[in-house]
Amino acid sequence: MSERLEPGDVAPAFTLPDADGNEVSLSDHKGRKTIVYFYPAALTPGCTKQACDFTDNLALLAGAGYDVIGISPDKPEKLAKFREQENLKVTLLADPEKRVLEAYGAFGEKKLYGKTVTGVIRSTVVVDEEGKVERALYNVKATGHVAKIIKDLGV
Repeated sequence: MSERLEPGDVAPAFTLPDADGNEVSLSDHKGRKTIVYFYPAALTPGCTKQACDFTDNLALLAGAGYDVIGISPDKPEKLAKFREQENLKVTLLADPEKRVLEAYGAFGEKKLYGKTVTGVIRSTVVVDEEGKVERALYNVKATGHVAKIIKDLGV
């Protein structure tokens, strides 16, 4: 089980392919605050709701100095389909080996319908301009989560 991040930790560096196969690194966002959210699977109801909520609030978040990156274990082709089908504007990255998910504490044991399973833990990490963890939220709900982040960040 991977360790959960805490405020003040250095956010683990990563480089992953986006929906078009282009490499995107956390370091590309240095100097801006970045909301990195982890979700189980593209094209599922909860993950679609969350991605659409981020897309709907992207201009507001960007205006407040935040970039948004969504990471799942899906392959780039599935992310491209997800982006097209839902008209998503957030950057979606593929982590099929789950290395970044594990580094961020977003993969491990969780409860699903009363059973303990191993999988993606829906999580959001806010990284500051210097690459440090500002907030780390685990086991978040897909519905209402973006509104809560916006409120908590004072955006």
